[in-house]
Amino acid sequence: MYDQTRAQQPADRPPGVSGSRATGPEPLLPSDERDKIVRRLGHALNTFADAPDKALEEAETAFDEATAALMHALADRRSALRTGWQDRDPETQSAELRIALREYREITGRLLRA
Repeated sequence: MYDQTRAQQPADRPPGVSGSRATGPEPLLPSDERDKIVRRLGHALNTFADAPDKALEEAETAFDEATAALMHALADRRSALRTGWQDRDPETQSAELRIALREYREITGRLLRA
């Protein structure tokens, strides 16, 4: 039997999933930066048969770009977190400090699961 609702859903989304995304952690890299790196890596994979050496160089460049972008993003995130709790009045609410600790735990956990 033809299911019109299922047929109208994009192919990249499983049936039964609504248009809204589940809330989760913010991506470490902006989508345009991620997309650029993914395209470069995809190009390397697609050209490997014709030019293996060039493909490997391009893959290495994509890896280096991803590493540098990630390091930059993590340094920015660390700076923002530190600014939120460092040099505060000794009377800083423990709730504010708990939030900062939770954010450190979340980002560190994401790195360890990657």
